[in-house]
Amino acid sequence: VQLQAYGGGLVQAGGSLRLSCAASGRTFSNYAVGWFRQAPGKEREFVATISWTEGRTYLADFVKGRFTISRDNAKNTVYLQMSSLKPEDTAVYYCAARYPGVAFSDSGYAYWGQGTQVTVSS
Repeated sequence: VQLQAYGGGLVQAGGSLRLSCAASGRTFSNYAVGWFRQAPGKEREFVATISWTEGRTYLADFVKGRFTISRDNAKNTVYLQMSSLKPEDTAVYYCAARYPGVAFSDSGYAYWGQGTQVTVSS
């Protein structure tokens, strides 16, 4: 499965962005999809994930209450809605997919998108 992440950009602190992760090659059916991010000089970290069959969502503590993850089966797309953005949210955001269930470590994901830059200005 090929993944494409898009929707990043420059936003002021307190603003919102919606990232999208679109699959091609095959559908997301039965795949869990996760979002990770990597800031300059830091390791890549887990942000959120959603299971495909049950739609269960899991969020990192530092984004709870600000970010939501959702999916649109018909469009074969997973979204990361980000609100109340902070400068520390600045990073390259990646989406990834794995089969069959969710995982919280990047080593558990076999398929990756190219990443989209999110920059939050203070």
